[in-house]
Amino acid sequence: MIMTVLIVFVGCTAWTIFYSFTNSRSLPSGELVGFDQYTRLFSNRRWNASVINIMTYGVTSLCFTMVVGFLLAVFMDQKIRFESAFRTIFLYPFALSFIVTGLVWQWIMNPAFGLQETVQNWGFTSFTFDWLKNRNMVIYALVIAGLWQGTGFVMVLLLAGLRGIDEEIWKAARVDGISTWRTYLFIVLPMMRGVIVTTLVIVGSGIVRLYDLVVAMTQGGPGISSEVPAKYVYNYMFGAGNLGQGLAASSVMLLTVFIILIPWMLIEFRPKHHS
Repeated sequence: MIMTVLIVFVGCTAWTIFYSFTNSRSLPSGELVGFDQYTRLFSNRRWNASVINIMTYGVTSLCFTMVVGFLLAVFMDQKIRFESAFRTIFLYPFALSFIVTGLVWQWIMNPAFGLQETVQNWGFTSFTFDWLKNRNMVIYALVIAGLWQGTGFVMVLLLAGLRGIDEEIWKAARVDGISTWRTYLFIVLPMMRGVIVTTLVIVGSGIVRLYDLVVAMTQGGPGISSEVPAKYVYNYMFGAGNLGQGLAASSVMLLTVFIILIPWMLIEFRPKHHS
């Protein structure tokens, strides 16, 4: 395991960072060019658009996924009938690949034969839902598809956290006359800090790597209005034959993942002080 970590993870990461400072094209080149690749990267309109898109997608998706996932977890925590069936239904989309999810939602949102056409055939001829063709709304179409796939997973993680709360906490809250929603918000949520932080890290890391959903739904279009960093990396490394530029972009993505992971590691692995 140590050899695997050193060679596959540390070694490949070091290789990626080193060659991002070279003028590598189709094949790796050892000719160093300093920060030229990064200068080109951040002056590239396509890259800047992809960063804005992933930030928009990330913030919107993270907020809605956590809120909706928590509400579903609270709903499931009420010891409802057929809980196993509901849990399976909510979690089922997560079992699908992003490619399948993207193709399904591409069909649903296609103005020619999807939701728009169906509603118009019902007599609501003024109804429009053409987000896949709208430069300003296409990123939110991706958010909807991402929410459909990922919310069930967040629900399961948070439900596990809720089920780990000692029943005595609930009894004490009822004795003190605290309402159920206040108990969830001000007592239970703070006690679930570890689960919530872990969920945020998992979801956040997945957002940074977003690629297949975009390829399946929009191919980065219209224009570059739904371009994302992972697709930029792939296009430059395998499409444009510009290895140095692709590795520079992937190094920036790696730095972003570290920015997400390091605070989590500091919180989770800091020494516990016992009174």
